[in-house]
Amino acid sequence: MRIGTIGAGEVALAVAREALARGHEVVLSSRSGPGPLVDKAAQLGRGASAATVEEAASLDYVLLAVPWKNVEAALRGLPAWNGRVLIDATNPFAETSPKLVLADLGGIGASEIVAGFAPGARIVKAFNSIRMAHFNEGPVNGQGKRVIFVSGDDETSKRVVKDLIESFGFGAIDLGGLVAGGRFQQAGGPLAGLDLFVAA
Repeated sequence: MRIGTIGAGEVALAVAREALARGHEVVLSSRSGPGPLVDKAAQLGRGASAATVEEAASLDYVLLAVPWKNVEAALRGLPAWNGRVLIDATNPFAETSPKLVLADLGGIGASEIVAGFAPGARIVKAFNSIRMAHFNEGPVNGQGKRVIFVSGDDETSKRVVKDLIESFGFGAIDLGGLVAGGRFQQAGGPLAGLDLFVAA
């Protein structure tokens, strides 16, 4: 699988490391252009490269991992999605420093807003509900596997993302459709940030 990233911060790099270790290719991108990402791609090793956002977003599977305030700009002007999969790893924080402040979404789920900025994409919400510190500790603790939640309206796309997560060694739990499931797992939802396990 070739996975493009929109954003090249902590979340994108963590997912990239796991994907590359399992033989996938990852194309990093950010608003700054590919130049500043060449070293990051080199550090990730074989299978990693840097490209423009437009090039990364043209792949069949694209990970969106940017701060919430940058989501609209990150998705603006990209090629028509035409059913390509957008894995939404964002959380709706208006501020992250000095403290976390949730954005006022007017009662709409964050992934529903993302879907509005990426018409034609098949949205799968994933990788947003687990703290990166826990993700980087690895999937297994004792007799349990750490859980990563997944939600989305397209069952085929969701299955691919679940399979990817499970190949990393984590337990993937399907929360259902994007509206209900996405709201459960986004920041401020009842399942956000919990370090949960299922039997290994």
